Amino acid sequence: MNCWTSNTTTSYMSVTCHYITDFKLRSNLLDCFVVAESHTSQNLAQELSQVAKEWGIQDKIAACVTDNASNIVKAVNDILKWNHVRCFAHLLNLTVRSSVHQTEIQALILKVKSIAEYVRRSTVASAKLREMQLQMGQVQLRMKQDVATRWNSTYFMMQRAIEIKEPLVSTMALLNPLLPALTPEEWDITKEVCDILKPFEEVTVEMSSERFVTGSKAILMARGLQRIVAHRQRNPSTHEPVKGMVNFLAADLEKRFGQIERVRVLAEATLLDPRFKKHAFVIERNAEETVSRVVGAATHAATPTLPSTEEEEEEGGTTVNPPSEPVPQFWADFEERVTTLRPGVQNPSTGAMLEIKGFLAEPLIPRKADPLEWWRVRALVYQNICTVMKTRLCIVATSVPSERVFSKTGQIITDRRNRLSPSKVRELVFLNANL
Repeated sequence: MNCWTSNTTTSYMSVTCHYITDFKLRSNLLDCFVVAESHTSQNLAQELSQVAKEWGIQDKIAACVTDNASNIVKAVNDILKWNHVRCFAHLLNLTVRSSVHQTEIQALILKVKSIAEYVRRSTVASAKLREMQLQMGQVQLRMKQDVATRWNSTYFMMQRAIEIKEPLVSTMALLNPLLPALTPEEWDITKEVCDILKPFEEVTVEMSSERFVTGSKAILMARGLQRIVAHRQRNPSTHEPVKGMVNFLAADLEKRFGQIERVRVLAEATLLDPRFKKHAFVIERNAEETVSRVVGAATHAATPTLPSTEEEEEEGGTTVNPPSEPVPQFWADFEERVTTLRPGVQNPSTGAMLEIKGFLAEPLIPRKADPLEWWRVRALVYQNICTVMKTRLCIVATSVPSERVFSKTGQIITDRRNRLSPSKVRELVFLNANL
């Protein structure tokens, strides 16, 4: 779920759901509605509970993915008692934005930003830049502008400046605007900063999909970024601002993702992904604890409910299974110990353990393969853990799907259509998202 304020200063909340049916990951918008009250934890919890009740899914919620705001975290964790997953993309955004806000790096970004603003605002500068690109035999590319709320827009701006460095430098030299130019050292730092941020942008794109399984990748992506940053620490830059940025990234990644293997639903999703299983875990104990929890959930799924008296009786009034002969007390201990060893009789816990053992023994499938297709083929072999899988691999790693709803909402509520009633907006957005 996510919240957004329109250009008419109306606050909306969007709630999406993600589930597995016929071994395909599906996504739908449940609601996009006005939040008239203040965004307190109690009010947010009440709104979410109302949506769940309206759709009859109160007992089917495996996890709720939101951003890091304290009010929504409290609403989900403390009031609703749902499994809460912090948006992976939001955590990355906080980490990177903090790292580039260091004094030296920020000063460099402001220089690039001032050049980008000048070139985009000035028709003369834009024309001269295109002319210089043609003379140098380069593709005509425009400067990009960053957005304060999205760190990757800053990355794209700096990356574009690197791509058109030569024609850009020539353009600025010819027009000679009253802007501070980047020194050769600052160009080198800009290049290094872009190289550092590139994996973060790639991970953000990878984790923001709603059409593919993403929750099971969270541990691997976090550990992968930590390894990349650690490698740069072992091979430090010659520029102090870059070294400071790398050290900050390492510390902040550990702070925000150091315990990600302890996030239960994400760990269980990772274990049940046939591409990763236990191999995604860095700490063996976390992997073993996850196996135990999955076995417990599979045991619960396999435990039959006791039939009612009506279900046991046929239409004629006779029971389907006649009562068995009582076991003498002196045989009771022996019967209890050997029941699960007889053919056709199996304790649910034993069955779950055998299933997970067989599943873990299977070879890993390729990283780009579809894990749900693998499960479709083997659903009858691992029936009980397959049931658990459907409530884990459906979990998305980010709240980006809810944010995308607001991109469409912003196209509906324009300056020329700002008198649309909230109820009409709600209907239009719902139909647009689900049809």
